[in-house]
Amino acid sequence: RLGPAPVPYLWLACGSQGRQEQTGVSDQDNCLILSDEATNAHDGYFSALAEFVCDGLNTCGYVYCPGDMMATNSRWRQPLRIWRDYFGGWITKPGPEAQMLASVMFDLRPIGGDVSLFEGLQAQVLAAACANSIFVAHMTSNALKHTPPLGLLRGFATIRSGEHRNTLDMKHNGVVPVTDLGRIYALQAKIPAVNTRARLEAGAAAGAISPSGARDLLDAYDLIAQTRLEHQADLVRKGQAPDNYMAPSDLSDFERSHLRDAFVVVKTMQSAMGHGKGMLG
Repeated sequence: RLGPAPVPYLWLACGSQGRQEQTGVSDQDNCLILSDEATNAHDGYFSALAEFVCDGLNTCGYVYCPGDMMATNSRWRQPLRIWRDYFGGWITKPGPEAQMLASVMFDLRPIGGDVSLFEGLQAQVLAAACANSIFVAHMTSNALKHTPPLGLLRGFATIRSGEHRNTLDMKHNGVVPVTDLGRIYALQAKIPAVNTRARLEAGAAAGAISPSGARDLLDAYDLIAQTRLEHQADLVRKGQAPDNYMAPSDLSDFERSHLRDAFVVVKTMQSAMGHGKGMLG
């Protein structure tokens, strides 16, 4: 349909797609790395390619990213030299937007094209990030803002108002805290893996997290993720749109107890990281 590409390129998934951790409510996040041979004259081809792929993903159920972090946005369709500048800027000037973008773009996974465009970039970026203690500290501080929804007396801290009142956000207060921990361990130990489970396992092997801590965190992550998916599947069975907002009352006493125990594990590991070298004091 489009013919051969005018210069080498690489299509990459990022965010939950990059980590291979999508659910029924995941949107698409993707980008294009182009060879430095690319010029403005080539952008028509890659713009059309991005529209074709992103439209197809949307048709398949991977809806457009509301934050426009897709290859259809020219910001995320750039030559390799620009991507080097992007990561260099995020690492040396880790402001709020840089931390948000880095959290998504450190989860890149090659999908199709010339993988060599990414391999050198990833190695360079991981080395620079690991060597920059200020960047790691900022990323750690940002990651620890997502806390498990633990209340007093073995209860849960549910959302207090709005349309999701009395529910738990199983994404931002459930799986995201573990995903963020995995990303920090990966940055600290220059681990190239992007999947959360792979990061925790590699982090334990590299000494970034204790083997027992990794096992506990993986068990907690599995339970939280499974509970979230079961909630979404239940909504689909009822003919409703899946979401991330689950009422604790939907669970049995046994399920609530184990879910809270999982959140306690995550909170404990967050506290340990917060008192370590990677946290801004």
